[in-house]
Amino acid sequence: MRSIWNGAISFGLVSIPIKLVNATESHAIAFRQIHTQDNGRIRYRKVCELEEREVGQAEIGKGYEDADGTIIPITEEDLSHLPIPTARTIEIVAFVPADRIDPLQMGAAYYLAAGGAPAAKPYTLLREALKRSNKVAIAKFALRGRERLGMLRVVGDAIAMHALLWPDEVRAPEGVAPEAEITIRDKELDLADALMDTLGEVDLEDLHDGYQEALEEVIAAKTAGEVPPEAPAPAAGGKVLDLMAALESSVRAARESRGAEPGAESGAEAEVRPLARRRAAPKGAGDGMSAKTAAAQEEGAARKPAPRAGAEAVQDGAGSKKSTAKARARATATKATKATAKTATKATAKKATKATAERAAKGTKEVKGAPPRKTAARKASARKRSA
Repeated sequence: MRSIWNGAISFGLVSIPIKLVNATESHAIAFRQIHTQDNGRIRYRKVCELEEREVGQAEIGKGYEDADGTIIPITEEDLSHLPIPTARTIEIVAFVPADRIDPLQMGAAYYLAAGGAPAAKPYTLLREALKRSNKVAIAKFALRGRERLGMLRVVGDAIAMHALLWPDEVRAPEGVAPEAEITIRDKELDLADALMDTLGEVDLEDLHDGYQEALEEVIAAKTAGEVPPEAPAPAAGGKVLDLMAALESSVRAARESRGAEPGAESGAEAEVRPLARRRAAPKGAGDGMSAKTAAAQEEGAARKPAPRAGAEAVQDGAGSKKSTAKARARATATKATKATAKTATKATAKKATKATAERAAKGTKEVKGAPPRKTAARKASARKRSA
């Protein structure tokens, strides 16, 4: 790899010659500006204002424009004689724990390569000291015309340096967070934790730039004279009205995407709101049904398993139907029992009325037969007297 800066690491009285190498690279696809009418390239030419001619890179230097418009040339030799110790030196000023560094300060990353055989020993010493202390080194260095802050840490068997912003270059997050006071319930936090656990961890090596791949497909199709692939239709997103419902749906979707059953239990379960039990069955429900049939339906409904706590909200409709069926069965059984009791009462009353009527008829018959017997006795007595 080509070095972009040569200098040394100042580690107390130890000096380590090093070369600065870019640790990152960009794979972004570069576009050219063109004239849309004829696809001609749009170029920016570097022209000298005094001579009105285009100049090459070798003729271009640096200069500072004064307040009155005067240009003061600054050469590379002038920059090399800057009155600071970090002009060609990465000066380590402190060693601190890595968690003391705010990630907002971190910028470009570089590898520090040992500059020749004499640098191998002190380079290895610094690397091992950083490993054993579990700390990072804070350093100051000059690059591209300005002094910068850096952080040195161990990456594998090499030392890497991250350019850091100065603390006053990081803005305070004023006016960013919501100003209104928001209350978060424990149930919402539990569902958020469940979603985090379901999504789990990921190996960064498995992630890739999907946008660049799609862009390469479009370029390949245009090059071959084919129609570029169409973008998939975006998912229809509804307006989120209930944070709890959104969290529950996210947990279910994350479980299903990882092959887990929708009702599988994890740290927290989805909230199910049961419907209120109806007090009375609809009028006329279960007419003509026997008490035995109604009792059998009620027993069968009671043996059915209740829906799981992690069931979807859609199951509420099914639960409502089951509750209605149970209510109808109970009402039918009660009605049948009352009808049976009423029938038995009517039968008993009818039987008692019949018995009473029979007894009354019998008594009436006896009363009607009594006078003839009495008349016959009177006739017999009269015959005796006549004789």
